Amino acid sequence: MNINRFHRLQTLFGQRLQLDVPLGRYTSARVGGPADALLEVSTADELAQAAMALWGESLSWIILGGGSNVLVSDTGVRGVVLLNRARQVDFQEASEPPTVWAESGANFGLVARQAAGRGLAGLEWAAGIPGTVGGAVVGNAGAHGGDMAGSLVVAEILQHDPNAQEGMPIRQVWPADRLEYAYRTSLLKRQPRQAVVLAATLRLKGSTPEKVQARIDEYVAYRRQTQPPGASMGSMFKNPPGDYAGRLIEAAGLKGARVGGAQISTLHANFFINHGQATAKEIYTLIEMARQGVAEKFGVKLELEIELIGEWSDR
Repeated sequence: MNINRFHRLQTLFGQRLQLDVPLGRYTSARVGGPADALLEVSTADELAQAAMALWGESLSWIILGGGSNVLVSDTGVRGVVLLNRARQVDFQEASEPPTVWAESGANFGLVARQAAGRGLAGLEWAAGIPGTVGGAVVGNAGAHGGDMAGSLVVAEILQHDPNAQEGMPIRQVWPADRLEYAYRTSLLKRQPRQAVVLAATLRLKGSTPEKVQARIDEYVAYRRQTQPPGASMGSMFKNPPGDYAGRLIEAAGLKGARVGGAQISTLHANFFINHGQATAKEIYTLIEMARQGVAEKFGVKLELEIELIGEWSDR
């Protein structure tokens, strides 16, 4: 990182800006090399301020929330990682329909469970999702027949405007249709680094705590039966039309395949597990094995659901 730019960031953020920070501790797969710098933000306003400062310095940067659905390279990230810990949540139970507003760093599964405790339905499908609200908005997270496209009312978005006065973030409120949702993707995911999700308002409906919790328990039990425990990124590949990535990988004879400390799960072949000492390169090797095996056997090109972050010289 340019030393003068770094000094200017230090002036703005002080000791909150840390140097040479290993990212494995911040990812669900427990892998990832160091970031040049890491800056933790605890509110949506701080996230907006940091984003505008980094845009103003023309620095390379990414946002890291819960650390699921990402694979960070062993060489790490050049530039700044914004660690999103903006977690405020506000339920509007008297509105019609009831809604919940949550900052983008809030744990999405926790928001769903909080809704259940209030007798509010609509997010049961999300109770087992480990990522953040912001990540779910960008990636159109979904499970059990539900997804963000069907739950989102509006998202609060920050977009970079090079003509704006430095430090004055430009916020916009986007309805769900403006995000152009499709299966596990959105306009924001297709055009990365051009906007930041600050918060989202999600649609709920009245019920009882008992009914909502019973549905959550059903979904959680199913996930435990079908998805492996341990350090992973979540589903590795998107399901191709009319089929399942896990079925194809298993049918290609790769279920249980192992490279070093990384393994394609023996329970569900679309989950890749770090058994404790795996490297990102080992996981990526398994990704390529699965892609090649499925392509050769079935003529299907698997598309990643996770995001590759950092430097990948062999891509």
